[in-house]
Amino acid sequence: MAKKKSFKIELTSHPHPRNLHQQDGAESPRCCSLDMLLQRLRAIDAQDDKLANIMDVVGEFGTFQRRLVALSFIPNFLSSFFMFADIFMFAPQKPYCNTSWILAVDRNLSEAEQMNLTLPRAPNGSFLTCLMYVPVDWDLDSIIQFDLNHTDSCQNGWIYPESKRRSLINEFDLVCGNETSNEIAYTVFLAGLLTGAVIFGFITDKLGRYPTILLSLLELAIFGFGTAFVSSFNQYIFFRFCVSQAVMGYTIGSSALLTEWLMGMHRAHAFILGHCFFSMGVVFLTGLAYSLPHWRLMFLVGGTPVFPLICYIWILPESPRWLIMKGKLEEAKQMLCYAAAVNKKTIPLSLLDKLQLPGKKVASASILDFYSNRYLRKLTLVMCSIWFAIGCNYYTLGFKIKELGMDIYLSQVIPGMMEVPARLCCIFLLEQFKRRGTLIMTLFQGAIMCFLSLMLPSGLPRLPQREGGRRLRWLHCLATELKSLVILITLLGEFNLAASITMFYIYTSELLPTIIRATGLGLVSLIWVAGGIFSVTLIHQNIDILPIILCSLSASVALFYCSNLPEKQDQPLPDTLEHITPQSRETDMQTVFTNGL
Repeated sequence: MAKKKSFKIELTSHPHPRNLHQQDGAESPRCCSLDMLLQRLRAIDAQDDKLANIMDVVGEFGTFQRRLVALSFIPNFLSSFFMFADIFMFAPQKPYCNTSWILAVDRNLSEAEQMNLTLPRAPNGSFLTCLMYVPVDWDLDSIIQFDLNHTDSCQNGWIYPESKRRSLINEFDLVCGNETSNEIAYTVFLAGLLTGAVIFGFITDKLGRYPTILLSLLELAIFGFGTAFVSSFNQYIFFRFCVSQAVMGYTIGSSALLTEWLMGMHRAHAFILGHCFFSMGVVFLTGLAYSLPHWRLMFLVGGTPVFPLICYIWILPESPRWLIMKGKLEEAKQMLCYAAAVNKKTIPLSLLDKLQLPGKKVASASILDFYSNRYLRKLTLVMCSIWFAIGCNYYTLGFKIKELGMDIYLSQVIPGMMEVPARLCCIFLLEQFKRRGTLIMTLFQGAIMCFLSLMLPSGLPRLPQREGGRRLRWLHCLATELKSLVILITLLGEFNLAASITMFYIYTSELLPTIIRATGLGLVSLIWVAGGIFSVTLIHQNIDILPIILCSLSASVALFYCSNLPEKQDQPLPDTLEHITPQSRETDMQTVFTNGL
């Protein structure tokens, strides 16, 4: 009722539109556009957002906010390191049976002589892997004269004479029947992301942003750095499961905290810079994997920076918006006063006294509201469809890079370096096209590149030699150029989809209300990972048309629904479910507008 009265007063205090345009013969004010009405509504909402007024006094981007953004850089950097470490843990190895039994016959045999006497050969002359000659009780001369004929599988483990690096393959002998361990580790890691999205999303809204971030960093320190000391492969995949949970927990907690402390374009810039450090972490990981010969040493060196993060216990703040939503008004005021003091500002007591506790209805919000609230349900379905499409296309392009036969180090360094300018481009795109336009543009370009990458062949089949040397050389050059084109298109697709991920993280955080923001982030993150799992499953079916249909269909649906998302740039953050359900309020305001005329 207060808003209605103030709106009527505002209308009567201004000259009537009919008087202003009487000489020009303008139309009646009843024909005023709905956009003008909504602009007035937003202006009133902004004036009533007392916390936003206090944040203006604290400072939009002072020392306190800059420090908060800087605190997110190292965890983002380490998150990508721990998240993608598995890529370099399963480098292909050639295993040969350990036949040290022959050293009991002659200790002076070299490794080459030992292998020549005890390992069978393939028709091309190379040693067979996973097979050995059955040991005999002969002397060396008899073995050399009569040779060994009976073969069996490896009995005393394996050796890796051609390997110059220590990896999980030769550490735990993941060969000769255990090759599926790579897929098991990947599946377990994705399962950790799924469970982490659900668990930490709920914990962040229940306990707060501050304890959730500390808990995830503690888990990252214990299980990330501790991976270097595992004694079995089962322990390794368990530690990786916990690490993936910690990465997801930190992502959700830090996204909610930055969203609720920062305002306007500063919020978007903070997300973009944080994701740039995430991409730089991939480059750092690749450099360590290339330079260090042992996988344990890589985890020791790469995980050491996690320990200085212990100081976050004393310097990381809690979100004042979350504190107010949970009824902790005094703590919220203390946090705001502390931020103002760091920025060398003073909040007037009259402004602090205007802060009020939320109602009982707000405090009872839960995950069930994603189903019971009609507008929130529709909004969540739209966001989930977009996240599913981004996950499908992004993971598909990642597997396409592997299929093209790129060097394992280049396949990580080049996309990692390209993603940094891709995310920085969002700064300029946001200024021109805002949230919705930037998301539609980057997602559309990424989907087109993914479609072309899947449609174009990565090479030409081998032709028989009778086709002629000149023709074969021409076809070989054509195949090489075509493969280079597919690689370029794939990298451009990852470039655009990386920007889409960053853009939609900003967008999703601003669309969801404070009371269930982290739960919603966990839900859409779960859908994003599910999209990746679904695309990988279809790729393993070896039916080329299935990934094309999935990526194209999901991207088309997502682009269609993108246009239905409300624009959130330069708009106040929603705190309650009522703030994201504008239908009834707009109807009321339209009635007041009509009656006031």
